[in-house]
Amino acid sequence: MRTVLELVGVCCLAAVLLIIAFACRRRWISRDGGTFDCSLQLAEKDHGRGWALGLARYVGDDLQWFRVFSLAWWPKLIVNRRQLEGVTTRRPMGNEPLVTYAGHVIVDAELRDRTVHFAMTEEALTGVLAWMESAPPSTQTYL
Repeated sequence: MRTVLELVGVCCLAAVLLIIAFACRRRWISRDGGTFDCSLQLAEKDHGRGWALGLARYVGDDLQWFRVFSLAWWPKLIVNRRQLEGVTTRRPMGNEPLVTYAGHVIVDAELRDRTVHFAMTEEALTGVLAWMESAPPSTQTYL
């Protein structure tokens, strides 16, 4: 009986510590502002498959993307605005509304070497487009 209670106590303590770690990590990522909820399709699969919930933030010329459920302190993906060649939007299809945040649109970002699929709010998309257009004239890309 005593070992069961000890095991339950250790599990509860581990859960609390994990929640605190996630909260501290999110606070650290958001410390400089420019952070928004943003899902990313990690694998090219059918609509609604391969998506991961995350956060994106602006850091100079880079858009950094972090997984929500990760303890990594570094971004999973970094997109430099000089790499962006075009952005198109669409409404979620198939199972995408179930695996992304509610009310998000799908943003297909054309990079030089591939296409990256994000899901974000219309307001965040406006911010991304403004960030792209605010590049210095010598590096500005036109959509």
